[in-house]
Amino acid sequence: MLNKVFFLLILPFMFSMLYAVPATFAESIEDAWKTALSVDYRLQASRMNIESMQQSLEAAKSARYPSLNVESGYTILNEAPAAIVSIPNIPAKQMTMSEDKSFSFKTMMTLPIFTGGLIAQSIEAARSGLQGSVQDEVKTALDVKMNVTEAYAGVLRAVRWVEVAESNVASLSAYVKDVANFYEQGMITKNELLASKVSLADASQRLIQARNNLEIARAAYNRSLVRPLDQEVKIDDISAEPVQINLEALTAQALAKRPELASFAEQEKSIKSQAASVRASACPQIALSSGYSYQQNKYQVYEDLWSATLGLKWEIFDGGIAKHNANALLRKAEAIGKLRDDTASVITLQVRKASLDVEETMKRIDVAKEAITQADENLRVTKDRYREGVGTNTEVLDAETLRVRSYTNYYNAVYDAVIAKFRLKYAVGDL
Repeated sequence: MLNKVFFLLILPFMFSMLYAVPATFAESIEDAWKTALSVDYRLQASRMNIESMQQSLEAAKSARYPSLNVESGYTILNEAPAAIVSIPNIPAKQMTMSEDKSFSFKTMMTLPIFTGGLIAQSIEAARSGLQGSVQDEVKTALDVKMNVTEAYAGVLRAVRWVEVAESNVASLSAYVKDVANFYEQGMITKNELLASKVSLADASQRLIQARNNLEIARAAYNRSLVRPLDQEVKIDDISAEPVQINLEALTAQALAKRPELASFAEQEKSIKSQAASVRASACPQIALSSGYSYQQNKYQVYEDLWSATLGLKWEIFDGGIAKHNANALLRKAEAIGKLRDDTASVITLQVRKASLDVEETMKRIDVAKEAITQADENLRVTKDRYREGVGTNTEVLDAETLRVRSYTNYYNAVYDAVIAKFRLKYAVGDL
């Protein structure tokens, strides 16, 4: 009975402790991408640039609307303005024209009626600039995801290197014990024991370096996610799976989807619109103005006046300024087009290289996997031969070195294949 009461009393406490301990889950590559895309500084800068371009577009659109200006002032003169009135047969007389102190006020509203396309082309230039900024953000997002992927794979690779180094130390430690027993029994020379211990010390140094590289890889991964560099890293492994490659289709997809090409196209379009806007500035500019003005002056019959004006401004000759500025912009647009062509060539090469890297790394995995089996068997046979007195210490140490190298080659091939697969997706704009 007492045990039952104790259990009932302690049960709520046990549940509270269970829920108080936060569950830790391994982070997937998709989770890492999601985190990076929400906190990366480069992406934040790209989004701010988009907001800036949106404001520029709104400013360009606002040029179509009426503008309203207000002016006012208070003027003090040292003398009241006057005029000399001369009438035949009457002595000349001075007449005051206005006061020496006066207040004035003026408001004008102006509406553009015809600008020769200046406003319309300015709007198109701003709109293309905005679309170019959007494509730049897409490119930045791809870069962020690729950087995170490389850091993620770097951690996994470093973890495997530590495992291989630890297995090397464990294997050599066990072997050194066997060699020490043989030496104590007088079966081998001291030179063999010393050689084994030196190999163990060398393996221990590599383990220290591997653990240090792992800490550096974890810090780099945390930095890519804008986290404290010493935060614990727990991530899922990624397997290297075969990829079906159609080089022609992938190249066509890359040329259609890569944001760099779209960004260059929008930049070229924006600059051409700017050139058209500059040319339009040389066309007649027609605007409708209306306003109200007030001038304090007791000598004037009407102190306040309303006005309406349909105005024309046409700079018929400017020395060729508008023409040359427009041509300069068109040349710049052509340069952007050439850069786009060059980028398309680079992207085509990236797709081909990434495709070849995927095929190469998958072949390396097969070879390295077979080498692991052979290296393990070679070490086992070599150790048996050494125990039976028909093998040498050098053969055992060489066999262990080959085993470590085969495992290192295998894990390098695996994570090279992982990175190659994601680089291929990046190259076609599908990461």
